[in-house]
Amino acid sequence: MNPEYNQYEIVVGLEVHAQLLTQSKLFCGDSIAFGAEPNTHVSPITLGHPGTLPKMNREAIRHAIKMGLACHCEIERKNYFARKNYFYPDLPKGYQISQHTTPICKNGYITIKTAQGEKNIRLNRIHLEEDAGKSLHDVSEYSTAVDYNRAGTPLIEIVTEPDIRSSDEAFAYLTELRKLVRYLGVCDGNMEEGSLRCDANISVRRKGDTQLGTKVEVKNLNSIRNVKRAIDFESQRLIKMLENGETIRQQTRSFDANTGTTFAIRDKEDAEDYRYFPDPDLTPFDLKDDFIENIRQSIPALPAERISIYKEQYKLNDYDAQVLTEERAFADYFETVIQHTKNYKAAANWMLGPIKSWLNDHGKEIDAFPIPPAQIAAVIQCVEEGKLSFSTASTKLLQLLLQNPQENPAVLAERNNLIQQSDSAELEPVINEVLEQLADKVVAYKKGKKGLISLFVGEVMKRTKGKADPKKTNQMILEKLKQ
Repeated sequence: MNPEYNQYEIVVGLEVHAQLLTQSKLFCGDSIAFGAEPNTHVSPITLGHPGTLPKMNREAIRHAIKMGLACHCEIERKNYFARKNYFYPDLPKGYQISQHTTPICKNGYITIKTAQGEKNIRLNRIHLEEDAGKSLHDVSEYSTAVDYNRAGTPLIEIVTEPDIRSSDEAFAYLTELRKLVRYLGVCDGNMEEGSLRCDANISVRRKGDTQLGTKVEVKNLNSIRNVKRAIDFESQRLIKMLENGETIRQQTRSFDANTGTTFAIRDKEDAEDYRYFPDPDLTPFDLKDDFIENIRQSIPALPAERISIYKEQYKLNDYDAQVLTEERAFADYFETVIQHTKNYKAAANWMLGPIKSWLNDHGKEIDAFPIPPAQIAAVIQCVEEGKLSFSTASTKLLQLLLQNPQENPAVLAERNNLIQQSDSAELEPVINEVLEQLADKVVAYKKGKKGLISLFVGEVMKRTKGKADPKKTNQMILEKLKQ
């Protein structure tokens, strides 16, 4: 990087569109299911036919409020929808129904963690709006096709203040935001399917300046990594322009993921270009305190709260707490396991070890893991009681349980001859035989090579096919070596 570039500061604000997890669209009963044949989830209302009237989706309003409460926002009691007028082929009505002067959620913040520590990214607003359709440029060589299935899908737009100062902060913010919408169940966070999309407003200014520079907006970034790449490229482009004495124009750009570069689409519109006015077909709606409070009570324990509990109450380290709480369903599974065992560390080890490995190997989420949490707790108890080693439990018994998820783990281990030998009478002849055959090593041990103890234990384990209790074996060998 050119050293002169260090004289500049990057200023970024993000606008994230999150598709809400409702069954139907924002103003009609058409399905919002992803992946259907083009133009099969449409109706006269979706297509904007004359004489059709929209009707609000109550569940979408609940989701927007839930997100706002989780982000410490003020909830607007008096709301209405406006028409945002512009022409685009995938906007069948010729306008988009959105909130303009009365966003349903105002202010608030999301806390991020970076190498520099914690930072609150302030939110300007969260508002409701409908999605547009989708233009398809690869269906025909000569024409653009339009799929209106997505038109009318309920969205919330989450708009930050220009508080982000690096691509790393943007990455951390989007990671936290995606985790939050999934925890709340308001959006699946699937950027590949377009249910979470990000626009980045980027400007630069000399360090110490208080006035914001002219911004450009990079539209429709479809992965957290691409947001980071776009900010890195665009900020360097803007700095180079300033260094060369060029004038930056406010414009809308797109990002080419293949080259890692941005390119201009159009000069940026201002709010007045959209000619906002209240939608005459939708009545204003008021939110009552008890309605909002009911939604507040439905919010689950969020990651920060869970991390605190896991560290303070369950005495887990920071890494375990962080990874366990990445996904709500994963944390829920862990919390069900520890309803049946107080060995919190062992439960965490099972979650982050064998269980997570199985999920990664099979490309599955925890909901698809076939073994009930109570069964995992029962396996932990078997290890605690010395019936099984962790190695045997996590490899052999786990595989048997995956095929027989409802079986009693202790019974299953017994039936398959996995129970450890801890009876002194059974172990003693094997230990004597090992020590006799390794008499030269016994002599070396007694002369000071104490590391040979692991050789003796390993040999006993091998001869018992892994069934000897390692602790008991180690203890008995030490007693014999003292003689």
